[in-house]
Amino acid sequence: MTNINDERCRNLLIALRKIIQAIDQHSISLKKKFGLTGPQLIILQSVLTNDLLSVTQLSRNVSLSQATVTDITKRLETKEYITRERSMEDKRKTNIVLTEKGRTILKEVPPFLQEQFTERFSKLQSWEQLMIESSFERVVSMMSAEDIDASPMMIIGSMGFNPNKSEF
Repeated sequence: MTNINDERCRNLLIALRKIIQAIDQHSISLKKKFGLTGPQLIILQSVLTNDLLSVTQLSRNVSLSQATVTDITKRLETKEYITRERSMEDKRKTNIVLTEKGRTILKEVPPFLQEQFTERFSKLQSWEQLMIESSFERVVSMMSAEDIDASPMMIIGSMGFNPNKSEF
């Protein structure tokens, strides 16, 4: 006879795996249909909502290192989704600007998983939101993952370079 705690643990691990798989499937679909990785889309979204960003400002906005953002923006510039323009106020600075092609691709891509999640989560009663938040914080603690720096973006893998893949 299976111990009730073993069954609950098993069910929780299955639920966590389903969450990971949903994020994975969304990222794969995004790459396949639109040729964009999650981090690239995050960068494009940030440039859309914040005009005239420097790489430094952009890296702060998306919680990525400046080197990572520089590499991603180079790829996006090659795809003609962004361009770099000299700052009018300070000629030493360069701003990242979304191109018309970049605006078009952003209209075509589906919303991030977190947008759907946020919409549904916001419809829950406050006590239920707090219960879910507390439970997930406890799971993070149980997995010794408190020190992992994470953005609220649901994308597969890390936001940095993966040596096994050719793109961010």
